[in-house]
Amino acid sequence: MKTQKAFLVIDMLNDFIKPDGALYIGEAAQEVTKRIQTIISSARQEGIPIIYICDNHRPDDAEFNMFKPHCIRGTRGAKIVEELSPGPEDYIIPKRRYSAFFGTDLDATLREMGISELVLVGVCTNICVLYTAVDARMRNYSVTVIKEGVASFSQEAHEFALKEMENTLGVKIE
Repeated sequence: MKTQKAFLVIDMLNDFIKPDGALYIGEAAQEVTKRIQTIISSARQEGIPIIYICDNHRPDDAEFNMFKPHCIRGTRGAKIVEELSPGPEDYIIPKRRYSAFFGTDLDATLREMGISELVLVGVCTNICVLYTAVDARMRNYSVTVIKEGVASFSQEAHEFALKEMENTLGVKIE
């Protein structure tokens, strides 16, 4: 039986990627955006579903006790960067916490599509990418992270997360 695969594009939103964004990740944002453009283009040519996972908070979200307000529902900061605009066939799943699975319908969507393998790209490697990978592995999905398709605020945290995903979770790092 052929493994059914989907690409999850995590938090490629103005507040993380644009220099004026509330939680701008820095220079790595531009490079990772270019790489993800290429990855998405290839996935579309192969007929692999693209699922955009989007941080989407209420203005009074409890997460703002840890991080400054970002990706507030209905604002420019919460929008997917223009360079990676979704197509009509793509899926968009909003989330309020680090994991793309927590409090969302992602798992039901993937199971309805017959997906068993996830390929993760996006930001931040040590936060939303890592915790999405954790929850995906807990649900027995096969997970690959494209190393050149993820970035974070700190190179040290980025490298730690990649090692943690590979060594503890059995995530394939490409």
